[in-house]
Amino acid sequence: MKKFLLFLFTILCYFSANAQYSDSTNYHILLSSTGSINRTNDQRAYLLNNGLNFGMKKETFVLNSTTSWLYGKQNKSLSNNDFSSTLNFNLFKGPPHFYYWGLVNYNTSYSLKLKNQLLAGGGIAYSFLDDSNAYINLSNGVLFDQSSLVVGESYNTLRNSLRLQFHFLVKDILTIDGSHFLQNSFSRRGDYIIRSSTTIGLKLRKWISLTTALNYNRLNITGRENLNFTYGLSLDKYF
Repeated sequence: MKKFLLFLFTILCYFSANAQYSDSTNYHILLSSTGSINRTNDQRAYLLNNGLNFGMKKETFVLNSTTSWLYGKQNKSLSNNDFSSTLNFNLFKGPPHFYYWGLVNYNTSYSLKLKNQLLAGGGIAYSFLDDSNAYINLSNGVLFDQSSLVVGESYNTLRNSLRLQFHFLVKDILTIDGSHFLQNSFSRRGDYIIRSSTTIGLKLRKWISLTTALNYNRLNITGRENLNFTYGLSLDKYF
């Protein structure tokens, strides 16, 4: 199963993409770099959050690729070294406002004490609101999880994956984006994952924005969580 999932992950890399397009746009790239720095007489801390999204749309089929790296230190001690890469597709066939989705996701996180995690699966989604300036979507599905923890435990389980996603564009200047996951294990009691990300962008130009991001993650099996607020710039281009 592990070899199959890694093979599927490699194949999807070839078709990586993102999701919001006009009728004439087939590709999209988004590069963001945010962070925070705090320095006093006896305390020093910094946090960097870098992300890259690349996308492709073909009629009723969209592929998504998102990669992020969160790195931080506090008083010369490592606080964050968290990497995540997600590849997913949306298939827009069937009843109106519904679509099918599938994904492969790899994570490693120093702050959550997660050595390696590979998630793969699929499900169905419904868009309550879907136009160029406002988007609200709820999805649900099943993921296979194969993980190893820093403490040495390795396990696999099936998870229910519930996601709320939204996007709002206000007067072509202000953007608000959110993606929030709750992923419970079917067989491991008390084993759940929370991933929450909300980003607000203020457009300086059509392709550049000032960005603030609030991210929260919890891995209940390790009892670890992180909450990060960062700010910086993002470059956004459709072509």
